[in-house]
Amino acid sequence: MKNNTLFKIENQPDSVLLNSKGSASVIALMVSLCASQDIKAQFFNSGEVNVKDNTIMSVDMNYINATSGNFINDGNVYIFQNWKNDGTVSYNVPSAGTTLFRGTQQQLIEGEGKKTSNLQNVIFENLSDLVPFDLKTIIAVGNNSNFKNGIINARYNDAKMIFNETASHSNATDLSFVDGKVQKNGKAAFEFPVGNDLFYRPTFHEAGSSEANIHTTEYFHENSDPKYPHNKKQKGILFINDKEYWKVTKDDDGNEKIVLSLSLDEEGGATPSQFFNLSPNTQVAIVRWDETNGEWVNEKGVLGSEIYGQPYSYLLMGQVSGYGIFTMAIVEEEIEIYDIEVFNAMSPNDDGINDTFRIKGIDQFPDNEVEIFNRWGVKVYTAKSYNESDNVFRGYSDGRATFNRGDKLPTGTYFYTIKYTTKEGKGKQKSGYLYINNQ
Repeated sequence: MKNNTLFKIENQPDSVLLNSKGSASVIALMVSLCASQDIKAQFFNSGEVNVKDNTIMSVDMNYINATSGNFINDGNVYIFQNWKNDGTVSYNVPSAGTTLFRGTQQQLIEGEGKKTSNLQNVIFENLSDLVPFDLKTIIAVGNNSNFKNGIINARYNDAKMIFNETASHSNATDLSFVDGKVQKNGKAAFEFPVGNDLFYRPTFHEAGSSEANIHTTEYFHENSDPKYPHNKKQKGILFINDKEYWKVTKDDDGNEKIVLSLSLDEEGGATPSQFFNLSPNTQVAIVRWDETNGEWVNEKGVLGSEIYGQPYSYLLMGQVSGYGIFTMAIVEEEIEIYDIEVFNAMSPNDDGINDTFRIKGIDQFPDNEVEIFNRWGVKVYTAKSYNESDNVFRGYSDGRATFNRGDKLPTGTYFYTIKYTTKEGKGKQKSGYLYINNQ
């Protein structure tokens, strides 16, 4: 005979206040039940649950937050079974409040009516052999999402993870990422923790200059043809990636362009091998499906140096002209004669050798602009009338977003664009990568 147990916090005149006094390690409330086939338990809230800072709440049963339920978490809440939110989930204390989804069997995270679970910090840690998490609702992260273990399947209508302005994530790998939509609100630079199947395949970009910006990215480990026909393409595009693509959208009213970085995977095999064994006179470029003209267009871009210690091998970075469907392609190498020569490595250690970003001949074209971006698409340096004497890049940020003015930039690969006007009045643009060694 089954024992169906239902725990309720219902229509309380006052909130249920969970509060530890004097010790950060006190377990203020333990709601647990031994798991067995003869027990079906639910924790049902239609009132208010307020988990205070330095408090631990452990729920070893299905948690249901009803339409009238108000769940406030400024402490540490462990969810060992399923989670359903039809009401309000929020937090009050900045940076406090962690919700841990932890288990050994698949966990369902759902909710009716597009109700958003606003979580300050969230940890995903599940050891199920199946896809550990089924996300059928919206989770909004205020501070950090820790992808310790377990892929989050968000391939459902209206399901997604939202990262607010200052939110970040950690530990995303092939073992844990979002398989579905990831939305970033605000202007901060961001690595979108997306993937599909068993491949973590992030994109990187800065959202722009407005906190009202909203961008969403989704990754597909599948051939974009015939949905986006590969035979419909601009001249010079030779081979379009037939294993993977990304969908990047701007979901607000702005029209800012982004510097987009796509990740390439050599060792795992997500990216076709052709991209790592190029024929002469070819190069790798970002391509975008132009919905208006019904064709793939070359957005160019620069392939950086090999990256170690990450689930991806390379980053392909370029300033793109629109949004929509992106992947990479092998294209004919563009051969253009420039009036300048760019030296794409520098070591700003004041030894008098390669201390600055050298652009030989730029002094002859004072009508110029130089911009340098990091791999997240953050502009770390910009200058007009660049020269090789007093107006020159020395490896320090000129101030934006993640860097303060005057900060020495970390070692790594950066992306540059140089625009200048020739003596005949012709505008030219050159892009490439710059390696900065600050070690």
